[in-house]
Amino acid sequence: MKTVIPGGTGQVGAILERALTAAGHQVVILSRRPAHGQAHWDGLTLGPWAEQIDGSDLVVNLAGRSVNCRYSPANLQDMMDSRVNSTRVVGEAIAVAARPPRVWLQMSTATVYAHRSDAPNDEATGLIGGAEPDAPASWANSVRIAQAWERAQELPPTPHTRKVALRAGMVMSPDRGGAFDSLLRLARLGLGGPLAGGGQYMSWIHDADLVRAVEFLTDREDLTGPVNLTAPHPLPQREFMRAIRTARGIPAGLPATRWMAGIGAFALRSDTELLLKSRRVTPRRLLDAGFEFSYPEWPAAAADLVRRVRSGAGPRTRG
Repeated sequence: MKTVIPGGTGQVGAILERALTAAGHQVVILSRRPAHGQAHWDGLTLGPWAEQIDGSDLVVNLAGRSVNCRYSPANLQDMMDSRVNSTRVVGEAIAVAARPPRVWLQMSTATVYAHRSDAPNDEATGLIGGAEPDAPASWANSVRIAQAWERAQELPPTPHTRKVALRAGMVMSPDRGGAFDSLLRLARLGLGGPLAGGGQYMSWIHDADLVRAVEFLTDREDLTGPVNLTAPHPLPQREFMRAIRTARGIPAGLPATRWMAGIGAFALRSDTELLLKSRRVTPRRLLDAGFEFSYPEWPAAAADLVRRVRSGAGPRTRG
């Protein structure tokens, strides 16, 4: 099987490339700054890179500016443009291919759902965010970006290519610079306690289940449209960090208030939305289709990830 991964130089792309290559598949990474063996693209216009998509079996588009930044007007526009334009041009390449791929998996985000803790958001009954009375108005920007991102996949005519939008939670792996690496470092510094009370939900997926879900969605011809790529049991931030501390043998973590989170996010050149928005998302479509998670519960997943970090078996992403 030939898989093309636009924007595949980050954490998720590295996870998929390792797994698919180890399984004997051909993987082509499209990058604006390609390393050896990768193909160049600009994420904006058709070019020679489109020849990689023509005749491929699977496209997994991961392109888009990292959300780990200050949400200034310029950065928000860059996040919008990088997602919408890259998705649009992938659709153009598929539409003109003589032998189009049979599946297009498009990265999206669980952030499209409303900030809430009272009930889970699944694909059928979940509330789309943007108008929550108890959330800052600025958080609606991330929802608008997510919606435009998904529309960009829906619009191009690809009658021979099945489309799935991956509404992913935080991908947890031992890779340096990833979400788990950052959270584990906070815990080791004694800062892994409740944040602003710790009631906001964390939606996540273990890297092994990410790979298995991609393989599952590639094979299931009956699944199209949005699919939540999260473990079935999201949990409040206070419990999430407690499980990391327990797995690492750290007895306690200092709590932080909302204003302290603001100072920390400013120092890290990040945004408080990443820390404070409650993402209670469940993978109803995957479960209904018969997908079985290897790591449905966070304590077991955290223990596995800590073990891999400590043993040195955890992989490292490329720079």
